Amino acid sequence: MSPVRERAATVARDVVSLGAIPVTVNLVAASGPVVALLGAPRLVSVLVLAAGLAGVLITSERFRRDKASRRPGLATAVMPRVLVAVGAFAVLARDGVAWPELVAAVLVIGSAFLEAPARRLRTVTFPVVVNMPGVPQREDARVSASKVYLANVLSVALLVAAAAGLTAWVVLVAALGAVGATMVYGLDTFALYRQRRRTENDLAKIVGDYGPEFALHWQAPGGTAYQIGMWLPQLEKLGRKFIVIVRTEVNLRDAQALTDAPIVLRRNLSDLDPLVVPSLKAVFYTNTATRNCHMVRYHELNHIQLNHGDSDKAPSYNPVFRMYDRNFVAGQAAIDRFAANGVPMPEDMFVIVGRPQVEDVEIATKPIREIETPTVLYAPTWSGFYADSNYSSLPAGVTMVKALLARGCQVVFRPHPYARKSDFLKASCAEIIALLEADAAASGRKHVYGRRAEQEMSVPDCFNASDAMISDVSSVVADYLFSEKPMAMAAVSTSPADFPAEFPLAQSGYILDARGGKVPNID
Repeated sequence: MSPVRERAATVARDVVSLGAIPVTVNLVAASGPVVALLGAPRLVSVLVLAAGLAGVLITSERFRRDKASRRPGLATAVMPRVLVAVGAFAVLARDGVAWPELVAAVLVIGSAFLEAPARRLRTVTFPVVVNMPGVPQREDARVSASKVYLANVLSVALLVAAAAGLTAWVVLVAALGAVGATMVYGLDTFALYRQRRRTENDLAKIVGDYGPEFALHWQAPGGTAYQIGMWLPQLEKLGRKFIVIVRTEVNLRDAQALTDAPIVLRRNLSDLDPLVVPSLKAVFYTNTATRNCHMVRYHELNHIQLNHGDSDKAPSYNPVFRMYDRNFVAGQAAIDRFAANGVPMPEDMFVIVGRPQVEDVEIATKPIREIETPTVLYAPTWSGFYADSNYSSLPAGVTMVKALLARGCQVVFRPHPYARKSDFLKASCAEIIALLEADAAASGRKHVYGRRAEQEMSVPDCFNASDAMISDVSSVVADYLFSEKPMAMAAVSTSPADFPAEFPLAQSGYILDARGGKVPNID
C-alpha cells in the first residue's frame, strides 16, 4: 500500500472510531472556510464558523479522551479550531487585511498547532519516582493543559467575533495570551521530560543509595488500591526501608495516596533491572497479576505472596501460587483449601501470619436478640473476571434488602469495589441504594450507603457499625468471624445443602439460597 493510501486508510479508521457527533463537528468546522471563501454573506459565514466552534466545545471531552487526539489531524480538536480560524480570517480578508488582524490570525493558528505536540510530549513526562529521598519532587505546572486549551479556544472565538466586527486589537491581545500560555506549558513539559530522563538514567544509583530491604510489587486495574491499602500499614510497621513498585500510572496515583514510601513506576519487563540492588532481599505481592512473573524471574530474591484477603473463592487456591517462595496465609483453613480442591502445594511454602487487618474490629458485646433495631451489613462480592469466580449475591440483593427493611433493620450497604464493573450488578447497586434512600426518608432509619459506606468508612468501620452481616463467598466473611457477630452467606452457585462442603467458611454462619436471583428461604 502506498504511503498516501495508507494515510487515507488511517484517517478513515480514525473517523469511524470517533462516531457520528465528532465527525459532524469536523465537517461543520471544515465548511466554515469553504463558505467564507465562496463569498457567502458575512452573517452566514460567521454563524457557520460559530457553529463549528460550538461543536468543538460541546465535544471537547470526547476529543481529549480519544487516542487520535494525541496528534494533529482530522480526528482531533486541533484541526477544527484551525479550520474555524482560517474561515474567520478569510472573512476578515474580504475588506483587506490590516497587520493586527494578520498577526492575530497567525498567532491563533500557530498556538493551536503548538498545543498538540506539547500535549503529546506531556504523555511521556509522567514521574518515574515519587517520595524518594534525593529526588526532587515535581512541582505543579504553572499552566495546566485545560487552561491552555481554553485560552486557545477563546482566541479562536474572538477571531470569529472580529469577523463579525470586533476590533482586531482585542483578538491580538487574546492571541498573545494564548501563545504565552502554550509556550509556558511547552517549556514546563520539556523541563519535566528532562527531569524524567535524568531520573531514569540514574535510577539504579538512586535506588541503591536508598538501600531498600524489600519491595511491594503491585499491578492492578484502577480502583483496586484496597489490595495494597490493607498491607501497607503492616509493612510500614516493620521499620525497614522498602519501595513500592507499580506498573501503571493509575497504580502510581493510587499508591501515592496511601503511603509516603518511595514509589517507582516500571512499565516494561526490562525496566525492572535497575531496582534489583544489593540491599534488596525480598518482594511482596498482594495479587496474582500476570505481570508479577516479570519480578519473580529474579531468582536471587525471595518472593512472598500476601494476597488481599482470605476466602473460599477459586482464585484463593489458584495453582499460580506455586510460583512464589512463600505464601503468607491467615490460618490452616487457607492451607487446607489447596489440597481440598486438588491443588498440591509444598507444605514448607506456607507461613501462617493471621489477619492483622482485623486488629480494629470490635467484638460483639451482647446477643443480637437484645438489640431493638439491629444494623445489618450487606457486603456482596463482585462477578469476578471469569465464570468460575462469580459468587456475587447482588442479583438477589434487592430481595434481601427488602426483607431486612420489612423486619425494621438498619442497613449498611458496602458492595465490592468492582461490583459496578458489571452493568447488571451496577443496576442492582443503584436499586438497593434507592430502596435505602426511600426507607430512610419514610422511616427515619439511619442507613449507611454510597460514598460514606464505600469510601469514607473502612471495612472494619463497616463491621463495627453492624450487629450482623449478609455476604457471599468473599474475604469479608473470614474477617467478620473475629467480631463474633452472626452472619449469613448467600449460596449462588451451589445448593445450600452442598454449600458448606464447597465453601467451608459457610459452616460458621447461616446459609441463604440465592440461586437464580431469588431467596426462597429468607423467612
